[in-house]
Amino acid sequence: MRKLLAALYSVLVYVLFLGVFLYAIGFVENMLVPKSIDSGTRGPVAGSLLIDAGLLVLFAVQHSVMARPGFKRLWTRIVPCEIERSTFVLFASLVLALLCWQWRPLPQSVWSIEDPIAAKALLVVSWTGWGLLLLSTFLISHFHLFGVSQGFARLLGRKPPEPTFVTPSLYRWVRHPLYAGFILAFWAAPHMSLGHLFFAVATTGYIFVGIWFEERDLIAQFGDRYRQYRVTVGMLVPRIRLASPGKRVVP
Repeated sequence: MRKLLAALYSVLVYVLFLGVFLYAIGFVENMLVPKSIDSGTRGPVAGSLLIDAGLLVLFAVQHSVMARPGFKRLWTRIVPCEIERSTFVLFASLVLALLCWQWRPLPQSVWSIEDPIAAKALLVVSWTGWGLLLLSTFLISHFHLFGVSQGFARLLGRKPPEPTFVTPSLYRWVRHPLYAGFILAFWAAPHMSLGHLFFAVATTGYIFVGIWFEERDLIAQFGDRYRQYRVTVGMLVPRIRLASPGKRVVP
């Protein structure tokens, strides 16, 4: 029964995550959702910034704390290992839903692109970012990342795979294409409001902090292999190497 419940739990959490994440895309893009980043009752700038900052800090703390190996070791004394990742995804989804629900808009315009071609080009870049993000999750095992594989492991009689260091496709050129996708999606806006700008600045700052923590954990896990990878592959954009005289650059 426990095996079946773990599998069912992982699926339900994944469905919840998917719904919240799709809503969050509409929230950032200001489309198809009842409350977006620029809609809602407008309040005082200082108070709105304080509330929005608190929501972003809550999201950052939840992600940073629950993703750390030390926390996981303690947490799995309470939560079974097979649903640990799904539980992380559950908390992350709830915090993201809270952020979208309680976000205070700051609709004051920072920039607005009037040229229709340029505006559409920025929208293409933004949606390319969402696509890059999604593709990156599948390159590193989408269903493992969101806890479904772990939830079904015992039900299917499979042992959790040992962590391995691989660099599929995009990861040969960029260490963090998933985060690069977020940055493109958040910043490529034909109309940038003050609230959207605050969101983009704060989340981009958190992405860099998150990368520092993540790479520290990866170095602890994979040692020199990851150090060499970090030296040779760009963090968010491909690293261009110029060949020295008499030498050939080998991809």
